[in-house]
Amino acid sequence: MRAVVQRVSEGSVRVEEDVTGAIETGLMVLLGVGRGDTDKEARYLADKISGLRIFEDEAGKMNRSLEDVGGAMLVVSQFTLYGDCSKGRRPSFIDAAPPQEADELYTTFIEAVRFKGIPVETGRFQTHMQVSLTNDGPVTLIVESK
Repeated sequence: MRAVVQRVSEGSVRVEEDVTGAIETGLMVLLGVGRGDTDKEARYLADKISGLRIFEDEAGKMNRSLEDVGGAMLVVSQFTLYGDCSKGRRPSFIDAAPPQEADELYTTFIEAVRFKGIPVETGRFQTHMQVSLTNDGPVTLIVESK
């Protein structure tokens, strides 16, 4: 699994005219699921991202986690994170998991984060979404399970 993690002061996702998820202080997580990924990777990534110490402490150092600051997570499925642009100009998505498998692991990731007591908002799997955010810092990381 692969995630782009952004520290945000606000974020939201719309599908057509409906806001499906919105947060204030927290993390925007664009989550991609690759072929061969399992529950193990989903739970590992949920734990890793939830515990990342990327929020500032009293001294201004990135030393606090999402749990420490009482933030929320906005998770958006993003199969294009597995786009291979090494040949030609049209990305290949052969390394992305099939939709049914990806949806199951996307859900496992969300449930694992919620189990930690972190509020989670989401996009809507396999739909066209409009994603808005204010990146705080900016802080943007790529986190992988393998």
